[in-house]
Amino acid sequence: MASSFLSRAALSGNTTAISFSFSSSISSPLPWSSSRSYTSFPANSRRRIPVIQSKIREIFMPALSSTMTEGKIVSWVKSEGDVLSKGESVVVVESDKADMDVETFYDGILAAIVIGEGETAPVGAPIGLLAETEEEVAEAKAKAASKSASTPSTPAAAVSPSPPPPSSSPAPATSQPSPPPPMAASDGPRKTVATPQAKKLAKQHKVDIGSITGTGPFGRITPADVEAAAGIAPSKPAVSNVASPVASETASVAAAAPAKAAAAPSNLPPPVPGSTVVPFTTMQAAVSKNMVESLSVPTFRVGYPVSTDALDALYEKVKPKGVTMTALLAKAAAMALAQHPVVNASCKDGKSFTYNSNINIAVAVAINGGLITPVLQDADKLDLYLLSQKWKELVEKARSKQLQPNEYNSGTFTLSNLGMFGVDRFDAILPPGQGAIMAVGASKPTVVTDADGFFSVKSKMLVNVTADHRIVYGADLAAFLQTFAKIVENPESLTL
Repeated sequence: MASSFLSRAALSGNTTAISFSFSSSISSPLPWSSSRSYTSFPANSRRRIPVIQSKIREIFMPALSSTMTEGKIVSWVKSEGDVLSKGESVVVVESDKADMDVETFYDGILAAIVIGEGETAPVGAPIGLLAETEEEVAEAKAKAASKSASTPSTPAAAVSPSPPPPSSSPAPATSQPSPPPPMAASDGPRKTVATPQAKKLAKQHKVDIGSITGTGPFGRITPADVEAAAGIAPSKPAVSNVASPVASETASVAAAAPAKAAAAPSNLPPPVPGSTVVPFTTMQAAVSKNMVESLSVPTFRVGYPVSTDALDALYEKVKPKGVTMTALLAKAAAMALAQHPVVNASCKDGKSFTYNSNINIAVAVAINGGLITPVLQDADKLDLYLLSQKWKELVEKARSKQLQPNEYNSGTFTLSNLGMFGVDRFDAILPPGQGAIMAVGASKPTVVTDADGFFSVKSKMLVNVTADHRIVYGADLAAFLQTFAKIVENPESLTL
């Protein structure tokens, strides 16, 4: 940014710096100059200009989507030492759904690469350093080296404090002189408290539970107490803790965390010989997170058979013009959603739901190493041919992992078609933030009867819809499927 107050000057030591020169309009002597004495400075020292070193800027890992927490460096477009211009692509980052070019916001020199290709970094972490001048490149490289050197030392520092907790954990266990609990248990007559299992055992062995002294917490009668009163050998070795009721409970609580930590690995099944553990890719991790999140939504499923003879005939006519079956189904679903907006609604907080003003059909697409749902935005407003063209562009971008975030995370309704693989029927998992997802099976010849009892063969496909039961009810879904079936069975309106 140019300014009349800014200029560049070459100072001693061959360092280039930004210098500020302020002009003064005071010409008369200052009124207090005669009354006070000051140490005199050379004339040019009073005009000394403050030197501000140019900044070494950090290139951060960007947040390419609302769900992205970390990114993977696919490739560096530029190499160390390359001169960069503002707006120029520097690095390709893999987000949870796509690969995207990251541009620089400043001019400068790519002085150092902090995160190499194939490595991951959390959002906001520095992945590279940008210097303004050649003289700062060495300083930037030293800074990058210090960052990489401090990275392995951080885990070591985190590991070193871990030994003290084991040594400190026995201390509470050793300080078990807690005689107050027995006193609380023998505080005089009070209501008999027993566990349900203890009551059951007392009734089974005909033992007067009122005559038993409980050794559990706060005098509670445990099954071991009943077994001891009945003269039965304790069935669980853990009863050895009975002698010290609450003290043993304190010790068990103190040892609970280490015991669980130690037991967790042992609960895992042993690895199968010759097996290989493969970590999730960024996309697979995102899919896994969404699938787990969807478990919190109460869903239900409704199936509906749809005749496809007329749709198949229309498809044969428009196929030479580049129209796909996916585009036909997406258009039919969008037209049905326009008549049943509650199926296109979404509930995200569990307290309210939103009627979406746009009908954006997300279509599940299997790609190498994952699953993605490109979105046909405003599918009800686009004509069939434009919709098909848009779909082809989205699929190409999805295959090359070049989708923009709004092209895969703006869906209001999802369509999943496995019919092309010959699948008769299947259930789909509802994506988080949507009201419904449609699973389309294969169209197959089916024997049907008419009202007069005559048999005929018609092509039918089974459509199953999974919906969020908080906002969509059975009658809503049935009405939507009836409308969808009418559109598919009379598809002339799809080409209008």
